[in-house]
Amino acid sequence: MPVQDAGQRQAAEATAGDRDSHRHLRYRTLYLMDTTYGNAPLPVWERPEPQPRAAPVPLSRAKIAATAVRLADAHGLDGLSVRKIAKELGVGPMRLYDYVINRSELLDLMVDAVYAQIAEAEQHSEWRATILAIVHRTRDAALDHEWFADLLGGRPHIGPHALAVGEATAAALSQAPGVRGIDDLHRAVDALNAFIVGALRREITERRTARSTGTDVPAWQVALGPYLTRMLETGRYPTVARLVIDGTHLDAGETFHHTLTTILDGITSYPRT
Repeated sequence: MPVQDAGQRQAAEATAGDRDSHRHLRYRTLYLMDTTYGNAPLPVWERPEPQPRAAPVPLSRAKIAATAVRLADAHGLDGLSVRKIAKELGVGPMRLYDYVINRSELLDLMVDAVYAQIAEAEQHSEWRATILAIVHRTRDAALDHEWFADLLGGRPHIGPHALAVGEATAAALSQAPGVRGIDDLHRAVDALNAFIVGALRREITERRTARSTGTDVPAWQVALGPYLTRMLETGRYPTVARLVIDGTHLDAGETFHHTLTTILDGITSYPRT
């Protein structure tokens, strides 16, 4: 069941005769902030946890996020629903809405739980070593939680752990020789983030395709290799032929690392005008 909007939830609570619906609705409107566009709920990280209840199953946002992460790891984001999370926790679905008010907040908590793993990357005295540690740990986290790559490059990630990773990354890049001001730092961060998003989405897409089709790279080469050979032998694609025939063929991890170091080399030697 997809996360319901406020009207759907209110109707569902009334239908189910949920005694706590009045408390749930009051909680949702209690923590508001004034914005240019009117009142808006405080971000989930700034709202206090609901008061503990005399219930057989204690809940917390961390526990809900951890359960959602496990379900998404097994079934993807399309297989994630409040009802499934509640069933896994052994509670009624309406209890979860005391902790998150919509699907976006649930995804925010899940993403920040993954960033908590990335934030454990070792910090080094040398900027380049720190960036390598953070980015490689980001790749490890994305391969462990493939749905994470689907959420990169979309909504800004501003949870406490995501901000910690962003701070460590920007602080390290600010020490690179080619970064001499805030504009250089912006460009360096943007270039690095663009590489991370593109590289991880490509790698994970290839993994999913191999699983869904049962065709890995060797099988693809056997099937289409003769065709590609005939096309390259026409002489119309000489540079592609050099890449295919003479180029070094690395595995996904090596390709990721080599491209990352190329990005960092560019940041280090960024030309001044």
